[in-house]
Amino acid sequence: MYKTATQILTRFLKPSTIYKYGFNWSPMYRRTTAKIISVSDNLHYVKIKMSLNWKNRNYAGSIFGGSMLAATDPIYMIQLIQILGNDYVVWDKAVTARYKRPGKGTIYGEFIFDKNEILDLKSQLQQTPQIDIIKTMQLVNDKGDTIAEFDKTLYIATKTFYKEKIASRNAKKKTN
Repeated sequence: MYKTATQILTRFLKPSTIYKYGFNWSPMYRRTTAKIISVSDNLHYVKIKMSLNWKNRNYAGSIFGGSMLAATDPIYMIQLIQILGNDYVVWDKAVTARYKRPGKGTIYGEFIFDKNEILDLKSQLQQTPQIDIIKTMQLVNDKGDTIAEFDKTLYIATKTFYKEKIASRNAKKKTN
């Protein structure tokens, strides 16, 4: 549904606008209590903000770690899907969370891919049709203190390879 809506909306709006407002209006993302506040035109940069409120306050009075994780979870994957385009498959594979201090006020996170990193990924995928990458991001408070750090493992493959892999897996299931 989201992919179809994005394809239709690109006739009228910039992808960065669709990305920002699509996330902020999406019920699944709104429930995290975070909000995307900035997206670069090339989608290589995304910034989120999350404020402590009654919806995300934990027993100790700080931002619930699950809310922080949920707010960061889909960003890199969808960002990379949009940047790489339709010739690639991207999946979230794993995350490691390290909570450093309580989130007591407003916290921010930045998700960044630089141009050379994208070129390097495409180059790697020409050599090996599937790879895993790890992207690290931090949530910080107004003072710049790290509240939490997340290492996201993303699976990336060429679409051709991925379709063959799935077809092969399905064929094996039928023979067993």
